[in-house]
Amino acid sequence: MRRGRRWLLGAAVAAGFLGGLAACQDTLRRERVATCRRALPAVAPQPGIRLLRAAPGPSTDTVRVDYAEGNRQHWLTCRFDAGATIVALTTEGSNLSGSSLYLLKRFYLDTPDAEADDPAAH
Repeated sequence: MRRGRRWLLGAAVAAGFLGGLAACQDTLRRERVATCRRALPAVAPQPGIRLLRAAPGPSTDTVRVDYAEGNRQHWLTCRFDAGATIVALTTEGSNLSGSSLYLLKRFYLDTPDAEADDPAAH
């Protein structure tokens, strides 16, 4: 009887740990999607840009944002480190250089303007 209780306690602890881990991953995923989506107005500043989709990207630690400019569809992909820091941003036309990425993060993404201009809010 005592052995059965230990097994049950161990299973409950493992389930709690895995549930907490899944919750952290979901929070990280949402933060990454929001960060990449908020880069859109700086990367494609033309009026009339419409957000079509923002979701985890094709490979690990990436997010893809699909958007439309008029009748044409475009995309951008953000690659992240183990956390929620962008380490690369690619559009269908080019890759953002290291200095451009630094300026984007320092003077736009880390400001209240990025949150206010979030395409998901419009």
